Amino acid sequence: MPYQHITELPASVREHLPRHAQEIYQEAFNNAWEEYNHEEERAHRVAWAAVKKKYAKNEATGKWEAKNH
Repeated sequence: MPYQHITELPASVREHLPRHAQEIYQEAFNNAWEEYNHEEERAHRVAWAAVKKKYAKNEATGKWEAKNH
């Protein structure tokens, strides 16, 4: 079930990640969905891994922030 719109993402993604991170999640999930023959759990893991390459959760505030490169 690829996500056509960000509004379709799981609440755990929509409610906690900044918009750009949500876009990364959506694209990574959709690509993994196709690449791994519609394995939903695996696609979610791939999507979170993609987000974590660019974003990190600030332990002090609990908010996801872009990593400084």
